[in-house]
Amino acid sequence: MRVMVLAVPYPVIDPVLVEIGPFAVRWYALAYIAGLTLGWGLVRALARASQPSVLSDAQVDDLLVWATLGTILGGRLGYVIFYNPLYFLANPLEIPMMWHGGMSFHGGLLGVCLAVIAFCRLRGLSLLRVGDRVAVAAPIGLFFGRLANFINGELFGRVAPDVPWAMVFPRGGDVPRHPSQLYEAGLEGVVLFVLLLGVWRFTALKNRAGALVGLFLIGYGMARTTAELFREPDAHIGFLSMGVTMGQVLSLPMIVIGLVFLVRALRRPALDA
Repeated sequence: MRVMVLAVPYPVIDPVLVEIGPFAVRWYALAYIAGLTLGWGLVRALARASQPSVLSDAQVDDLLVWATLGTILGGRLGYVIFYNPLYFLANPLEIPMMWHGGMSFHGGLLGVCLAVIAFCRLRGLSLLRVGDRVAVAAPIGLFFGRLANFINGELFGRVAPDVPWAMVFPRGGDVPRHPSQLYEAGLEGVVLFVLLLGVWRFTALKNRAGALVGLFLIGYGMARTTAELFREPDAHIGFLSMGVTMGQVLSLPMIVIGLVFLVRALRRPALDA
């Protein structure tokens, strides 16, 4: 009985915002749209602030399309490969059924990276300078994505009977759990965004091409590794060796690669942003 007293009521929200016949608008889709649209506006503003401009408005518009495809395809394939390869190997027709859930941030990141690399090479643009601006905007999408996870009642946290803000999630049994989706929204979204935007506005690191890419990778890797301490591992994977989770394993290379980007950026001569 004491467990239930400490649990905060979970605000059950229908994952489907509007449904007309076979057509349904889901909060998850709106989260992607909001993140990409707001990120697009910020990248535009950051590109315009550069002299000469790193990207024209038309190029930012085109980049949005590339980034959207990279996010969706990479996120889905990442989930298939990293989190449930045997299931999808046996059920390949379900791979494109993204409305059933199953997206990987790390896969989405790889997809966006490949999309940005291809876009910059085809357009003859500076990959690192474009990447820095995309990195500053990326936490916006992370924030909305984690809120959508919370609305869907998925990716919930570990059992937390003594935490006063713990919640009983519909898919998590009758025990109170950490609302880890909100922790991730705060760390990966709000904190990381404030950090990167602050570095852009108030420091000279924005003049070091690749520095913000490095800071994003380090910041996300650390935020995700921390949040994983409270998040329930995927049921079909569970904990790996020594209690480590798959999310932590995938985040470690990000931190290392981010450090490489940052060190190299600091060794380069400063440029006008």
